[in-house]
Amino acid sequence: MSVSAIRSSATRALRSLARSRDRRAFHHRNVVTSKARQQRVESELQRVVAELVSREVKDPRVGMVTITAVQVAPDMGSARVLFVPFGDRHSPAEVTEGLRRAAGFLRGEVGRRLGLRHAPRLDFEYDESIAQADRLTRLIDDAVRSEKDEPDLGGDSR
Repeated sequence: MSVSAIRSSATRALRSLARSRDRRAFHHRNVVTSKARQQRVESELQRVVAELVSREVKDPRVGMVTITAVQVAPDMGSARVLFVPFGDRHSPAEVTEGLRRAAGFLRGEVGRRLGLRHAPRLDFEYDESIAQADRLTRLIDDAVRSEKDEPDLGGDSR
């Protein structure tokens, strides 16, 4: 093998290595950019959906609803919208059904207001984390209250 052939193959190997590094760096930048875009879309979706639900949705089952979070799929094809209804007028299942009925209208309006070529499909779910947090707070309060009510039988514990 000649010296020029060795140099030529070494040069090709170095160029190939450089291209693969560039591809990895390009992919990393795109992943970071897409995550940042996904987060921006989630926050804008939450804002717009909350506004639309409070002002535009006429279904009496929906009433007063707080949109607690929006989670968009990586392909931006669907969005999970978490909500909590105010008051006890309608059950969470009834509110969910009302929001599902309005999902097509909401999707169209979201697409128009955010200027999205393809607005994500909106899937509404009752956010149980608020109810769970409330239940845990009550349990802790009850435990503290019952601990205060118990007499101290141990006396001095040294």
